[in-house]
Amino acid sequence: SQGNDLLVLRETAHDFGKIQQGRPTTHAFLVENKARDTLQIQNVQASCGCTTPVWSREPVAPGRSSEINVGYNASAEGPFEKTVTIFYNGGQIKTLTIKGSVYKMPTTPAPLNTTVQLFKQTNTNL
Repeated sequence: SQGNDLLVLRETAHDFGKIQQGRPTTHAFLVENKARDTLQIQNVQASCGCTTPVWSREPVAPGRSSEINVGYNASAEGPFEKTVTIFYNGGQIKTLTIKGSVYKMPTTPAPLNTTVQLFKQTNTNL
């Protein structure tokens, strides 16, 4: 029922792509009220603690829009896909998905080190 939808999402999923481990990242999902009634977002729940949604408790008037900021704290290495559930107007539900891949930063400038190690080893053998 288009034109009567209280909560219209411009996008239901976001791909963060490659993100660095330990560096939190956020994405704003735009929420639009296309109905004649006021939209009230009651709760936004993430599927895990590493995802922190932030949203306005203010009602969204007809024709107006609001944002749900979804933060992801990339603590674990590898690919991830998390869901965020929006509860609004007395138990109605919509779901957002965020995904991406977390990579680990080398703690040292990598390529240089290995050659130094190799050189030391060769030297001790002489």
